[in-house]
Amino acid sequence: MRVEYHKWFSPNLGHEMEMKVYGHYGKPVLVFPCQGGKFYEWEDFGMIEKIRWFIDSGKIKLFTVDSIDNQSWVNYSIHPGDRAKRHESYDKYIVDEVAPFIKEHCGHTEQKILTTGCSMGAYHAGNFLFRHPEIIDACICLSGLFQLSNLLGDYCDDLVYFNSPIFFLPNLNDHKLLKLYRKSKIVICAGQGAWEDLMIQDAKEMKKVLDSKGIPSWIDFWGHNVNHDWPWWYKQLPYFLGKII
Repeated sequence: MRVEYHKWFSPNLGHEMEMKVYGHYGKPVLVFPCQGGKFYEWEDFGMIEKIRWFIDSGKIKLFTVDSIDNQSWVNYSIHPGDRAKRHESYDKYIVDEVAPFIKEHCGHTEQKILTTGCSMGAYHAGNFLFRHPEIIDACICLSGLFQLSNLLGDYCDDLVYFNSPIFFLPNLNDHKLLKLYRKSKIVICAGQGAWEDLMIQDAKEMKKVLDSKGIPSWIDFWGHNVNHDWPWWYKQLPYFLGKII
């Protein structure tokens, strides 16, 4: 497996950010780590090996990035509005820096990006698709939430609203965006075991919202023994990749 390490100073974030690339060819896949995680999380936890066949066979090329959740959504030392502003800097880092890097690394392919992640990474995977369907056309969200109330309480400004798909999608009537969503492959999966109650609730709500907008999606609920943990994500990700790649 071809593996590359990259680091550069992000003008949007004001500090260096790191990344790894796995593979030589295939659908570009942008991986968001769990809450506060680093670019090497999937390698350290063994997820790269679980999907090695897809990488080695040229089905996908994986790009794993750092999170800045500890500076943004879970930085409880600052006001929720400031947390949202910091996330906007991360949004610009992904869109203005990472996405062009991916495009160049993939030979300026016209292929759009597939996003994925587990837990907080799943939130980012889904949120980035719904905010930027011009560059992302697929997501696999494993055990994620789709709004920020559990982190921010009742606080909601425009930035929080537009980073909460459960909030903004019901009121969205932009036909151009809806057309892009309807062409996308959207996978949302939740187990029904330990620590998944909130994820089940949000997945059900997302199904209602997407169905109401005529947006095709695959909302999948796994068994009552399926917990919010890596052993199940190891099973889920290869399964869904095998169905949509």
